[in-house]
Amino acid sequence: MTPLAEKILAGDARSLARAATAIENRSPAAESLLKELFSRTGHAGIVGITGAPGAGKSTLTDRLVHELRRQGQSVGVLAVDPSSPYSGGAVLGDRIRMLSHHADSGVFIRSMATRGHLGGLAAATTDMALLLDAAGKDFVLIETVGVGQDEIEIAKLADASVVVLVPGMGDDVQAIKAGILEIADIFVINKADQPGADRLEREILTMQGLSTRPDGWVPPIVWTVATEGQGTGETLAAIRSFLARAGAKNRVVSNWALRLREMLREHLIEQFANIDFQAAAEQVAARRCDPYTIVDGWIRQIRN
Repeated sequence: MTPLAEKILAGDARSLARAATAIENRSPAAESLLKELFSRTGHAGIVGITGAPGAGKSTLTDRLVHELRRQGQSVGVLAVDPSSPYSGGAVLGDRIRMLSHHADSGVFIRSMATRGHLGGLAAATTDMALLLDAAGKDFVLIETVGVGQDEIEIAKLADASVVVLVPGMGDDVQAIKAGILEIADIFVINKADQPGADRLEREILTMQGLSTRPDGWVPPIVWTVATEGQGTGETLAAIRSFLARAGAKNRVVSNWALRLREMLREHLIEQFANIDFQAAAEQVAARRCDPYTIVDGWIRQIRN
């Protein structure tokens, strides 16, 4: 095993940060490192925290970190932010919002830029979660950008998905209708001290009554006021309950099926990095060639 891998397994924060940078930059050395570390993964609870912008995801994440640390658990936080159009780096900088944890060796926080990746997750999020898992974190919290229905991508990665909604935002119910309802394992009504929380709960319950999940789980609805720390313990209890349920192993297998499909797609795209898609598009648009022949030709290039 390489010295870097050994330091990561020993919990060295500086080595962990170096490896995280290599993963975000898609360095070839990062993949070799993850191959080394993979056998040491599978122990952390991967929790996705998603929802509409302004719902209070960052505050709730911060409070969950406090609660987990109070219970003696180590935590990794991946805050997926929009990309800067100039530098490509993360814009919001959740590490700034969570400065109260900066001196805690049991917490590792990383802001990641989406770099144009759809679905609210950075392309390297899966690899980063595996890195933190191998480093011995008990929980990895992934806070997504918050862009509506595209957030369903979190279901491919998280062992448990928490959807954060707030009363008084018309987009909330629309987001549920758009597909969020299907991937939520726990609903959190944040800012529950505001008018409309009971109405929002009734709307969620009504929609839950229209369909049944294949695994039989009925996502609980937790009321929180994250700024005051209210409901944090109940949220964590709901997460633990979901992770401990019967059938959790089946969820892990189905998630890996989704992840492997995505990894294959990404690797195939990397294989075609030098292809002139613009020239091919011009041929198809001008009807000089059909798209099926072009794609078949690209596939033959890989086979050869």
